[in-house]
Amino acid sequence: MKNLKIVNQNQLKDWAEDLFKKNSFNMVDVSSKKETFRRALASGKIYVGKKVFNMIKNNEMPKGDPVSLAEVSAVLGVKKTSELIPLCHPLPIDHTATKIIMHDEDNSLEVFCVVSAVAKTGVEMEAIMGVNAALITIYDLSKIVNPHLKIDNVRLLIKEGGKSGLWTNPDGLPKFLDNIF
Repeated sequence: MKNLKIVNQNQLKDWAEDLFKKNSFNMVDVSSKKETFRRALASGKIYVGKKVFNMIKNNEMPKGDPVSLAEVSAVLGVKKTSELIPLCHPLPIDHTATKIIMHDEDNSLEVFCVVSAVAKTGVEMEAIMGVNAALITIYDLSKIVNPHLKIDNVRLLIKEGGKSGLWTNPDGLPKFLDNIF
């Protein structure tokens, strides 16, 4: 009992602050926030080259259809976001959908992923993760034919909900969204 050190309340507080506040990571505390409807739309592009593009279009890829598998991967990416990004809150996802558009002019596939939830925090990272999971899946299924692939321009296009309301990307939206937002 001789070695027992008695500490006062202030010393305990300082210890806790040192341990949990300084040079440490923490999730944003959303415990006092109200749940509101949240939605986000993200996009990104992969350039696959003419040969791969035509093989995808004609359903001739050696490992199977990259577009269909990428759509499934997007759902998994959305659902696993909080497991892959350490400070993301796990969210109860209410809806997600992915659309992949093939562009003949530059041999690219453009991925769009929308996510919605009623939650205390936004779903932007889930939408971005859905896009990335889809793009990386297309990459994986295409690299066997052409390893010279490029993923580009992954970005948040729109988010809505919470205190901020509606936000649209200042660099502009794709033409097909013009009349919607």
